Amino acid sequence: MIVKLLNSPLLASPEQRMKLIACTLLLFVGAASAAPAANKAPPKPACATARGKSPVKIESQCLRIEHEGATRTYRLYKPKSKTQPPAKATQSPRPLLLVLHGGDGSGSGMEALTLGQFNRIADKFGVFVAYPDGVGRSWNDNRTDMNTQGVKADVNDVDFLRTLVARISAQHQINAKRIYVTGISTGGFMAFRLAGEAADTITAIAPVAASLPVELARECRPPRMISIAMINGTDDPMMPWLGGDIKVLGTRRGQVLSTQESFEHWAKFGDCAIPTTHMQRDKVPEDGTSLVRHVARECKNNSEIRLYEMLGGGHTWPSGHPYLGQRTIGRVSRELNASEEIWNFLSRYSLP
Repeated sequence: MIVKLLNSPLLASPEQRMKLIACTLLLFVGAASAAPAANKAPPKPACATARGKSPVKIESQCLRIEHEGATRTYRLYKPKSKTQPPAKATQSPRPLLLVLHGGDGSGSGMEALTLGQFNRIADKFGVFVAYPDGVGRSWNDNRTDMNTQGVKADVNDVDFLRTLVARISAQHQINAKRIYVTGISTGGFMAFRLAGEAADTITAIAPVAASLPVELARECRPPRMISIAMINGTDDPMMPWLGGDIKVLGTRRGQVLSTQESFEHWAKFGDCAIPTTHMQRDKVPEDGTSLVRHVARECKNNSEIRLYEMLGGGHTWPSGHPYLGQRTIGRVSRELNASEEIWNFLSRYSLP
């Protein structure tokens, strides 16, 4: 067609022929640029974002890992060295801390909820901190009556977190004897499940605003006892201090033992000595909370069980960000800095 037009007697002058050639080239170039690339790779999934405006800058790096045919995401914070080591210096293996978000949360949401405090701990003590994303913003923590994406798809989150530890360990110098887990709410339930099913990998755990789910307590038979610190509020409107149904905005989310029963469950399993109780001085009277510590020592494997009873505390991270209004989640206690207290507890322990 183009050749016929070029040879047409209607195009008498060379200028007219040149204009036709230029227009033709523009048509081909425009068509090529508009057409989608045949081999263009699909976009890679991004890390889940924090709900609402973050109170701190998110400093961790979004990364991806393949697990059981799916691409999973997580955020990783690498400790910043305050001094420049010699060029050929060999660094000693570093601890790794997994920080698990709650229901409808995300890794970046946990970084925000804790106000980036674990990142500062990482810089100070040389810790790698991972903030994983659960499938559908939740975890398959063994509560079978949950209507979440992870539970419905029976996602193997225990193996995913094992795989994540192996991945980070392969890329960085991680101390395999110092792998720790903390988390809030559903993330705390997931930490309990890891204590039962991955005690060969996990050194110690610290669940926050989470008691032991009834189903998990019934099935939990860990091969070894690990150290556990629980931090729960007595006025938690979602996770009942006295046990029973978990309710989030009127929706039932499974059942838990009471906080005291959860503490005693682990103390009994660990053959611990009789627990001691210590009432702490009320450091911040205006926050409406106070603190009681329960400690069970001399447990199997030189482990220890702790319960931080936040009198008047809610479904919150002590000294963390109040992610929702007080009428919804209760009070944020300022009686202790949960992030610092958790690290001080966890860092004392190492696998044999």
